[in-house]
Amino acid sequence: MKEQKTIFSGIKPSGDLTIGNYIGAISQWVEMQERSNCIFSIVDYHAITVKQNPDDLRRRVLDITKIYLAAGINPKRSIIFQQSTVPAHTELAWILNCSGAYMADLKKMTQYKDKAGDKEEAISVGLFGYPVLMAADILLYDTQAVPVGDDQKQHVELTRDIAKRFNNEYGPIFTIPEAVVKKEGARVMSLLEPSKKMAKSDGSANAFIALLDDPELAKKKIMKAVTDSGTDIDYDPENRPALANLLTIYAQLGNRQIPRLVRDYAGKGYGDFKKDLGEVVGKFLTEFQTKFNEISDDDAQAVLEEGRKQAQEITEKKMTQIRQAIGVR
Repeated sequence: MKEQKTIFSGIKPSGDLTIGNYIGAISQWVEMQERSNCIFSIVDYHAITVKQNPDDLRRRVLDITKIYLAAGINPKRSIIFQQSTVPAHTELAWILNCSGAYMADLKKMTQYKDKAGDKEEAISVGLFGYPVLMAADILLYDTQAVPVGDDQKQHVELTRDIAKRFNNEYGPIFTIPEAVVKKEGARVMSLLEPSKKMAKSDGSANAFIALLDDPELAKKKIMKAVTDSGTDIDYDPENRPALANLLTIYAQLGNRQIPRLVRDYAGKGYGDFKKDLGEVVGKFLTEFQTKFNEISDDDAQAVLEEGRKQAQEITEKKMTQIRQAIGVR
C-alpha cells in the first residue's frame, strides 16, 4: 500500500474568511484528507503581527474551527489545532532564526515588501520574521505537501531553503516540503478590483463575500461586482479578468465547468449571468451556514483540545531530535 503523504496548512484568524479562502484552500483540504495525513492549524501567532482585539481574536479562533468542520474537515481523519497552544512552533522558529534563515532572504519576500513599503523602520520584527514561523509550522510535522494559494508559493520555497541549510549543518532532520497549488480557482480575486486577491482585510466590504455573510447581502455584492467591457460571456483571464473571476466563482461553488458555463450563457448578457451567479452563491452560503450553526463553541473547543494533544505528541518527538542535534539538551 502506498504511504500517505503528510500535509500541513493553516489560516490566520485575522478577519472574516471569504469564499476565496474556501475555494482556494479549505475545499481542497477536504479532498486531501481522504488520501493524506492532514494537519490543519488556526495560526493565531501569525495574526498578531498586526494589532488584534483579544476578545475578537479568541472569537475568530473558534469560528474558524467551526468553518473547518462545516466545510467537511473531519477531526477523526485530520488534526485541527490552535497554533499558540503548541509551544514547539515558536521554539523551532527561534532555532531556525539562528540556523537556516537569512535576513537577505526575508527582505526579498513579496508580502513583506508590500506591507513594509517605505516604512520599513516602523515594521515589527514579527512581520519581518513571519516566514520563519511559517517554516517552523511546516517542518515540525515532516510535512511533504503544503496546499497554498499561488501567492504563498514563495514562502514554501523559503521553507525548503531553510530546511536544506539546516540539514546540511546538522544532518537529515527535516523533510523537504513541496507546494501544492490548486490549478483552477486557486486565487479568487476582488469583486471590485480583479487585479487584487479577494481578501478579508479589503477596505470595502463589497469587494469580498465572507462565508458568514447574509446570503441576500452576498447576492447584492455579486450584482455590484465589476465586469469588463463587452457583453459576451467568455473566459479570458488576461483580457477580461473581472468576468473570468466571476466564472471561476460560479464554476467552483456551482459545481460546473467553465466551458459549459460559457456555452450556456452564449447570447445572454451580464445581468442574467450575475443574477444566476448570485443565486448559486446564496444557495452555497445558506447550506454552509446551516452546518456552521449546528456546531457549538464547546464542540469546537473540544476539537481544538484533542488536536492540541495530537500535535504536541508529534512536535515533542521532533523537538527532542532537533535539540539533540544542535546541542541544547
